[in-house]
Amino acid sequence: MYLLDSDVFIDAKNRHYGFDIVPAFWDWLSQAHDDGRVFTVDRCAQEVLAGGDELSDWMRAQAPSFAIKPSADDQAALQTVSRWAVSSNYRQGAAAAFLSAGDYFLVAQALSRGYTVVTQEEPAPMSQKKIKIPDACNAVGVQWMSPFSMLRLEGARFNL
Repeated sequence: MYLLDSDVFIDAKNRHYGFDIVPAFWDWLSQAHDDGRVFTVDRCAQEVLAGGDELSDWMRAQAPSFAIKPSADDQAALQTVSRWAVSSNYRQGAAAAFLSAGDYFLVAQALSRGYTVVTQEEPAPMSQKKIKIPDACNAVGVQWMSPFSMLRLEGARFNL
């Protein structure tokens, strides 16, 4: 099962899968959720909803279960990711920014549930200024992949 980062939705809308170009992509995401395979976390959904555009309208139309809210079951994972972020070689501001964003919840809730994170971000293990999602995933043992890898692995097809 997959947890999608907000950048997956935003980049898809702005580039490869605009609603007017590839509506099947958006239908596939909804269907994959209905099949129990694709989700996001509430904090990432909130980032999308803040856009006030066609994408936020789409997110608002999804089933409430599409955006997973943190629960008591996530507390140990949230602590694990938090401890890693503040004890790593990142600048204090980087850890604070990470812990206040949806990225933190995305990685922790994936850890808690055994899901794979889907993100556009690339690892930057030498960075000290910003914690990248793939680096956080690698540090705590969460699998991650790009949206294209997820689509290929799932056998998604958008044919005319």
